[in-house]
Amino acid sequence: MKIGITCYPTYGGSGIVGAELGLELAKRGHSVHFISYAPPMRLGDTPRERVHFHAVDMFTYPLFEYPPYTDALASKLKEVALEQELDLIHVHYAIPHAVSAYLAREMLKPQRHLPVVTTLHGTDITLVGRDPSFLSITKFSIEQSNAITTISDYLKQATQEEFCIACPIDVIYNFIDADYYRREPNAALRKSIAPHDEKIILHVSTFRPVKRIADCIAMLARLRSLESGSGSRFGVKLLMCGDGPERAEAECLAWRLGVEENVIFAGKQPQAQVRDYLSIADLLVLPSQSESFGLVALEAMACEVPVIATRVGGLPEVVKEGETGYLFDIGDVEGMAQAALQLLNDESLRQRLGKRGRDIALANFTTEKIIPQYERLYKSLIAERSDPW
Repeated sequence: MKIGITCYPTYGGSGIVGAELGLELAKRGHSVHFISYAPPMRLGDTPRERVHFHAVDMFTYPLFEYPPYTDALASKLKEVALEQELDLIHVHYAIPHAVSAYLAREMLKPQRHLPVVTTLHGTDITLVGRDPSFLSITKFSIEQSNAITTISDYLKQATQEEFCIACPIDVIYNFIDADYYRREPNAALRKSIAPHDEKIILHVSTFRPVKRIADCIAMLARLRSLESGSGSRFGVKLLMCGDGPERAEAECLAWRLGVEENVIFAGKQPQAQVRDYLSIADLLVLPSQSESFGLVALEAMACEVPVIATRVGGLPEVVKEGETGYLFDIGDVEGMAQAALQLLNDESLRQRLGKRGRDIALANFTTEKIIPQYERLYKSLIAERSDPW
């Protein structure tokens, strides 16, 4: 098949999944064409067989305060679909990608039918799409797609409830390459992060308000207090991987709580570095306000890292309470700190939860399990060659 994929090229779950999906499809012999304003970051600089990138050219003119990206993307989608004879277009994140794909499909109607698959990832439904200025167009573009998928049962239900959508929605979970995401200890890297053999707690996110990264700092401060009171002396380093608008406030909070020497802000890191950090981490903490799936939690499980997270969104579909980690209410810093203390004090428990996490990741979320679901969906749409509902 010849597949066009549009996703945001920056950090974030939708861009990661869109890029990884394209790479996996290319491995399976399909021709994949990424169409966006920049190459997805997960592609890297290495040329890959059957993977192509088409840049959306942006027109600048003083009349436009903001360049009309939706229109430019629609035109580019139509152009690439004709030139490369694409079988379908798969867009990730509803706004504005589903709108642009709809316009491209309509422009192509005199020549051919081009099926559109829209995958919803979370904030395009739970945050951006609910804004009054976007609600109608988001609902319309989703309903006009030839197929709709979500990354969790939670997000499927939220989409149906928020937008009163009666169209069929397929749940296709996020995935990992289990050969790539596996625990490979690196003594030198661990020594550089924890020179006195401290335990390492890892957090990975975009540092947006919804990620509640201040809770990571507060949890660390409470954990140190509990550690001192319990007589434990293992020491802790909190490794904060990522960047975003909440970083400055988190740095100030670490200083105010007296834990600045225990926190390492590593900034944005490439995929390989995140994988390496997961291989040396003792715990992953994810105190988010909302998570439609929790891809980093799955990556941690594949690397045998227990997860402490909030009981929100799709996270309970990934993190199994008491088996692969522990889930808490939003803002329950005390509960998270208590769980962290227990896990960091009990290596056998930590290893048991880590091993169970990898077992579950291998059983349910590998590329071998998930990619064929997309292939079957694509083939059914190409075979139909029919108008949307």
